[in-house]
Amino acid sequence: MAQNVDDTVRLVLLRNGVVLDKDGGALAKMIPLFMLFAGGPIGSGKQWFSWIHRDDLVSLIIEALSNPAYKGAINGTAPNPVRLAEMCDRLGSVMGRPSWLPVPEFAVKAIFGEGASVVLDGQRVVPKRAQELGFKYKYPHVSDAIRAIMSS
Repeated sequence: MAQNVDDTVRLVLLRNGVVLDKDGGALAKMIPLFMLFAGGPIGSGKQWFSWIHRDDLVSLIIEALSNPAYKGAINGTAPNPVRLAEMCDRLGSVMGRPSWLPVPEFAVKAIFGEGASVVLDGQRVVPKRAQELGFKYKYPHVSDAIRAIMSS
């Protein structure tokens, strides 16, 4: 087991949120729906969506590798989780598309497969330890992250 390591070994357990990137993951599956004017809240839309921009995750990994203060569990999420309905509203706004058509639970399961539980259940996770260690996010707010992703 990874946690049973010698005291001389520094162990970091990075627990990632949903990584936002248009080339893969949840966002890549949502973008085509919004392009077709068929985007909207997923499931109830009330579930928490703990996310992180790909660039921030890469920076956090590099920081965790190079900074000896990083040890133990570190949440790899942005500091401002949102409700999924808000995430969809922000995506629609950035894309100039409405976020009006709810995606029913059965469709989410068909699109996301095993990953559907992450989207349908959600968790509000904040990166308390990373913030205590002084990690600076380039994209702390979902609107800024989506805008950067869609413009790249």
